[in-house]
Amino acid sequence: MTSIGGAASSGMVDWNLAVATATRLMRPGPDVSRDEARAVVAELRRHARSAEEHVRGFTNLGTPETHDTPLLVVDRPGWVRANVAGFRELLKPLLDKMQERRGTSPGNVVMGTVGGKVTGVELGLLLSFLASRVLGQYETFAPATRDLPAGAGGGGRLLLVAPNIVHVERELDVEPHDFRLWVTLHEETHRTQFTAVPWLRDHLEGEIQAFLAETDVDPMTVLERVREAAQSLVGGRPEGEEGDEGRSLVEIVQTPAQREILGRLTAVMSLLEGHADYVMDGVGPEVVPSVAEIREKFQQRRAKGASRLDMALRKLLGLDAKLRQYRDGERFVRAVVDEVGMEGFNRVWTSPNTLPTKAEIGKPADWITRVHRKPEA
Repeated sequence: MTSIGGAASSGMVDWNLAVATATRLMRPGPDVSRDEARAVVAELRRHARSAEEHVRGFTNLGTPETHDTPLLVVDRPGWVRANVAGFRELLKPLLDKMQERRGTSPGNVVMGTVGGKVTGVELGLLLSFLASRVLGQYETFAPATRDLPAGAGGGGRLLLVAPNIVHVERELDVEPHDFRLWVTLHEETHRTQFTAVPWLRDHLEGEIQAFLAETDVDPMTVLERVREAAQSLVGGRPEGEEGDEGRSLVEIVQTPAQREILGRLTAVMSLLEGHADYVMDGVGPEVVPSVAEIREKFQQRRAKGASRLDMALRKLLGLDAKLRQYRDGERFVRAVVDEVGMEGFNRVWTSPNTLPTKAEIGKPADWITRVHRKPEA
């Protein structure tokens, strides 16, 4: 197995063990023949090329020259390897800080090695859960590896997970060619967002790094946070304390400073996901004949989840928040475009100052007032 970025099995996370664990535990993909698989890959590549033109025409964002990011049609293990490489790159500053804090005494090194393997297994478990659910992904912070090319200058890559797309189109009983194009429209919108708005990637990375910089690296502090979070989740919070209802474990354990950053990140992600859904449905009627049926069935699938365990895991990991991001973000984009048109909406991409706040996502008129209308003298 190829190592993920050199000495991947040393340090705070055993990255190779994460890949091996996820690969071993992930569900098998749908039953397709070799010829069917090749046909699916070829069609997804064709759809991605046509989706690029449709998205640019609908959004008025970008030019062919702005797209320097590769398209990769991958299987589930390929998706895992790509995401582990991205995690390793993004988390490096935090893990280096934790490594320095831990020290280099023999006892700490031994404990660190054991802890790295435990963390690797835990990450692998999480990725095995997600690997069968992701249809496509624009990897914003993707480093190039021997097997996984990325855009020049630290640019990302667009992933389409072929077995998952086939699985869902069969599960929903929709027209396969229409569904594949519909999915690529959504993912191509994400690629357009980042390639047409050069500052967006650096802004998002800066927010994430600021979030990670606020992370407590003292193990006892982290354990105390987890204990308090567990009490909240099972209803064991001391009487009189309120405010954690409906929040995921990820949100509960954060510091006040991190919650402020998380609010800004939530607004940005709601914008990006909602914009992709809006574009997908805006382009869809012209190029995807069965788009209404696909949207209805897919929304039902998003809302209900696969099982009670699936819904519990989604809640614990904060994945239900992502569903709200799709819904709330799409409403924001639709309301703004209805009021000021697509060009007026595109002012959102001017600078970080024109991005909507978390409150403005829920109140698009406030964003329009702030960005489009000067206050009266």
